[in-house]
Amino acid sequence: MSDWIDVAAVEDFLPGTHRVITIDDMPVVVFNVGGHYYAVQNLCTHEDAELSEGTLEGEEIVCPLHGARFSVVTGVVLGPPAYENLRTFPVVAANGRVQVDAAAVGEASG
Repeated sequence: MSDWIDVAAVEDFLPGTHRVITIDDMPVVVFNVGGHYYAVQNLCTHEDAELSEGTLEGEEIVCPLHGARFSVVTGVVLGPPAYENLRTFPVVAANGRVQVDAAAVGEASG
């Protein structure tokens, strides 16, 4: 069974913004892209730069350190120097709250 962790109220989480949470020592960044919510690990797979400090361009996050590009929808690398995909995590918007599946984060960090 999943344990859903609150990220923010839907009304306070505007399109084009993000929130950072930590679950089981794993930093996770949650994006609102046009009213759809996506969660990925908050560390670039090339170097340990925080992706939350990067630039969101549509459905892509650009790493602030060396410019690696990733899809926030799928976690797939879209541009070098990274070559390893990001971990992604289930997100729901239910009862006015945006939530991330903590069980999925725990599985990824374990």
